[in-house]
Amino acid sequence: MSIRLRLILILTLATTAVWLSAVLWINISTRAQVERVLDARLSEAANMVSSLMADRRIALNDAAAGATIALPSDGGYSRQLSCQIWSLQGDLLGASSGAPDAKLSDDEGFATTQIDGEPWRVFTVLNPDVGVRVMVGDRMEVRDRLVSDVVQGLLWPLAVIFPALALLIWISVGRGLAPLAHLESALRQRQPDDLRPLPEGRDPREIRPVRRALNSLFHRLENVRRSERDFTAFAAHELKTPLAGLRTHAQIARMAVDPAVRDRALASIATSVDRTDRMVRQLLDLTAIDQDATSVERLDMAELLADVADQAKDQADVRQVRLLIEADNLPPLYASRILVHSALRNLVENAIQHSPAGGVVRLIATCDGSSVTVQVRDQGPGIRPEDRDRVTDRFWRGPGREVHGSGLGLAIVAAAVQRMGGHLEVGKGTGGQQMSIALPLSDLDERSCS
Repeated sequence: MSIRLRLILILTLATTAVWLSAVLWINISTRAQVERVLDARLSEAANMVSSLMADRRIALNDAAAGATIALPSDGGYSRQLSCQIWSLQGDLLGASSGAPDAKLSDDEGFATTQIDGEPWRVFTVLNPDVGVRVMVGDRMEVRDRLVSDVVQGLLWPLAVIFPALALLIWISVGRGLAPLAHLESALRQRQPDDLRPLPEGRDPREIRPVRRALNSLFHRLENVRRSERDFTAFAAHELKTPLAGLRTHAQIARMAVDPAVRDRALASIATSVDRTDRMVRQLLDLTAIDQDATSVERLDMAELLADVADQAKDQADVRQVRLLIEADNLPPLYASRILVHSALRNLVENAIQHSPAGGVVRLIATCDGSSVTVQVRDQGPGIRPEDRDRVTDRFWRGPGREVHGSGLGLAIVAAAVQRMGGHLEVGKGTGGQQMSIALPLSDLDERSCS
């Protein structure tokens, strides 16, 4: 159901409920007013007849029993009244036309009686000077009919006004929702790649947050698209270089007559393949991290460090670098294996890549009760202080760095650690380089480190 239809139904039902409540209240109040007014008319008519008899303008005696009495009339309602005059001895002296044969009441003042199965409202006045009781009454049916006429007079306009009211509500709701319709039309007419902010107009106060939220979303999407575009361009450039080298060295190896030249070309091909392989793995790591396609599981950090070191052994052997692991008495860590493994592998590979021949890379894991910290120390040249803030930028390589690096290793480490709620610390690099990652222990982890 649309918002417009929902609002129309709510407003219509609310208006109808208010109208019916008003009718009910008017019915109750009108009945009370009618009862009060008609009771006053009964009292007035009875007192008037009694006064006329006292003034002998109406003369009755025993011989006139059963005579017809004409009530003073000033309206249609008075013609509905019935009057009886009884002597104090209990004899009917006179009655108005249409008055019942039975005595209207035995009580003085107001009374409600049943006559011939019909309810009557009667007022009786006693006149001892003349020796009579004057009774004036009317049927309750007459009173109910008067109230019903008043209520029907209120309900009949509803049948006429309701369609006009519904149309007015429809038009009003439509005009009230017009800014949303304009916003929807502006969005529908846009091209999929159009992420320009929506122009600021004279929108209602309720629409402005929606427009601001959409513009903020467009801005974030534009940034993401720009980042993806830059990432794609950088990745294509980085992959193009080793692929071009592969083609060149393959041609040299195919055409070379000198075995030494061919061997150097084949060695260069192997290097380019290794570089391309590492680049592809790093791109896959970034994809897994960005998509958060991970699941939490119980990890043995000592075992995970040994696995990372085993995978990096070939690279370390080529660089003539030794790997040493110090990871004792560590509690299990509940985290994503993909993220932790990616962070550690890239951290170790980066340290090996920048270590001199014969150097040592140390992997030191400790626990302080709230987090597990892994330090990777190498004996390389270290990172310049002015470059520490940029080492986690994608595809960034500092000046003087060897061209074989992709500039993605530390970016992957930083992204993975951040995704797990940890942090990466870049050491000062004095006499080598130290990189540390701290991974927080969760509620599932053992808090104590033995």
